[in-house]
Amino acid sequence: MSDHSTQAGLPLKPLYRPEDLEGFDYDQKLADPGTYPFTRGRRVEVGRKSWIHRELSGEGDPKRSNEQFKYLLEKGQTGIDVIGDMPTVSLLDPDHPMARHGVGTTGVSICRLQDYVDLFSGLPLDSISISQSLPAAFAMAGTYLAARELGVEAKSLRGSIIQTPLYCDDSGYFIGMPVKLRLRLSRDSIEFATHEMPKFHAFLEDSYYISEGGIDGVEEMALAFVEIRHITRDLMARGLDIDAFAPRIAILLNCHMDFFETVAKIRATRRLFARMMKDEFGAQDPRSLACNIASHTSGLSMTAQQPVNNIARGTAQTLALAMAGVQAIEISTFDEAFRTPSPEAHLVGLRTQQVVALETNVAQVADPLGGSYFVEALTDDMEARIWQMVEEIEAAGDAAELAEQGYFRELFIKAMERRAAQVDDGTLMQVGVNCHQIAEEEDRLLKEVAERKIDPDYTRIEAIIAFREQRDMDRVRTTLAEVRGQAEDFDHNIMPEIIAATAAAATMGEIAGVLRQAYGGDYDPYNMATSPLE
Repeated sequence: MSDHSTQAGLPLKPLYRPEDLEGFDYDQKLADPGTYPFTRGRRVEVGRKSWIHRELSGEGDPKRSNEQFKYLLEKGQTGIDVIGDMPTVSLLDPDHPMARHGVGTTGVSICRLQDYVDLFSGLPLDSISISQSLPAAFAMAGTYLAARELGVEAKSLRGSIIQTPLYCDDSGYFIGMPVKLRLRLSRDSIEFATHEMPKFHAFLEDSYYISEGGIDGVEEMALAFVEIRHITRDLMARGLDIDAFAPRIAILLNCHMDFFETVAKIRATRRLFARMMKDEFGAQDPRSLACNIASHTSGLSMTAQQPVNNIARGTAQTLALAMAGVQAIEISTFDEAFRTPSPEAHLVGLRTQQVVALETNVAQVADPLGGSYFVEALTDDMEARIWQMVEEIEAAGDAAELAEQGYFRELFIKAMERRAAQVDDGTLMQVGVNCHQIAEEEDRLLKEVAERKIDPDYTRIEAIIAFREQRDMDRVRTTLAEVRGQAEDFDHNIMPEIIAATAAAATMGEIAGVLRQAYGGDYDPYNMATSPLE
């Protein structure tokens, strides 16, 4: 990276001219929005409601998080985005000894069916989109059952659940779950949703969370495509028609501070996805070619120093995403470096989206940057570099085997080290961090709000302990035994057994534990909990 390159190292010229697009074919490279290769967008989506406005939410227990959702919907949010706390995304129940001090501090604590009922109670589930950064198979089971209990047809549910089987173990997700099991759960949950929740994007590729470790835009999307391709091949080998699930594939990607690189990355991603689905996987349905893209603005770009600057960062990133034509936006709030969003930060983030949507007119034209010499040249460069890296990774071996061998972990470590060095030497400029600094005693604007402490929810731990004592343990054991037994048949879709166990009051940690056992692992990766089946 230099003064004359993007954050991902793509070289920049001081001026772009017609010759930079020599031989450029409009129909081949661009075409109109809503037509192949979808560079300019899935459809002509213009107007003040052209994307879903949502803010990342979840804190404490499900009832507390439910109140957050209702507050944001009242303020004009048009969808919800749920984040689990670290124990939840690590598949640990809140009463696990390793979970105690993290319960509810970085998201919502979720482990049982009643939690999902409490989480979604009183929400218009049949008319809003529900995005979830929760362990996919377990969240899908809980959502499916909770919707039924709340009187909503599962077939009407809209939203998404992340699928991250190849890389999650390298970032604290799915602790102790082997790659083959993670891929199995992704495959089975997507297949289940294809039949039972047809409006739901169960195949949400989450490149955001891996990007937050420091990888650049090219690496982010190359890894996303490697995972999408691996899961797609698995589903097709299962006998699922590409057009049965491809329309429900979505990507949650990161929005860095490099404005035009972000725009080019999104446009290149749409084009690559369309060509891949058409030429390689044989998709016929136009909806299978038009990738649904959502974005969360970069938490890594949010600084603890001068947090007020983060409002400006969120605004710039929102503007880039609006001009790139994504389907949903979430803004990392000004207190990102300190905590889950405070009510004040939530409102500022939502209002930022609303100001951009309602006051700037940038959403009144589809792909307003289309045809720019600079943007089109950068899009072409991004496309070529992303695909080159995809080919390099796939040439190195099977993606699942590479994950088991630590191939991707090494890539993430190098990226983190590279970014840290760039911040340290000033190559990557951050106002307030390595330039335009102010004395610590002067840096108090919004600090009082940002530094407000979130304590672990110890009452939640007590509630789960009491819950375990009140259950019908014979029913819990029977359903858990079914999960473990059926999981040994790789060709069997395990979702009905996970749903049955969830309905029987088994916890997420218990279900995950018996799945580990079925794949030859320990019930508890920390050897601190005992299986109900023992």
